[in-house]
Amino acid sequence: MFNMFIMINWTGLLLVLCSSLTPVLCCDWLRHYGHLSNTSLTLVQRMGGQLTEEMSPVYFPSKLYKRIKNDSVESQLVFIRTSLELIAGLYNHDNRSSVAWDTDTTERFLMTIDSQTDGLNSCVPTNRQNIKLKKYFRRLETSTLYRTGGSAASWELIRKESKRHLEMLDVLVGSINDSSAAAAAGRRRRSAATQK
Repeated sequence: MFNMFIMINWTGLLLVLCSSLTPVLCCDWLRHYGHLSNTSLTLVQRMGGQLTEEMSPVYFPSKLYKRIKNDSVESQLVFIRTSLELIAGLYNHDNRSSVAWDTDTTERFLMTIDSQTDGLNSCVPTNRQNIKLKKYFRRLETSTLYRTGGSAASWELIRKESKRHLEMLDVLVGSINDSSAAAAAGRRRRSAATQK
């Protein structure tokens, strides 16, 4: 009887942990994120020459990144996935022929972004999106690629902004991982204290 009670308690604890921390602890993608993030950052840098010094015609959404840090982990993961989808969407523009990027490196970059997006689809509902982020990317695309007809300068701006977003997403995932590690440590301390 006592063993059954302990088993029920452990099962209940596991269910509570997985339901409340599913996006963090039960998401395989987070374990692979560091490698995929480093790969995508390296590839976006290598696919062209030095990044442009030109300023983007659309302000970077720093406020969105600051606000999302205070949201739930699930909302943060949706934000990351939406960002990755929208970054990849920029490169689906009709004409990249004006820019002399390495084709193989560019395709590997896009495949890495797709791998990250696919991994996140297993962690969060696919029907959720971040609308403000979508508006920002639409303005970015309109102000660069559509306004110039896909000029080399506009593509270089897209590459520069893509790298900036990937770096910010890396910081966001780092804060998610730090928060989950701190929460796990707190639970272990409380569990040890109650067992004494």
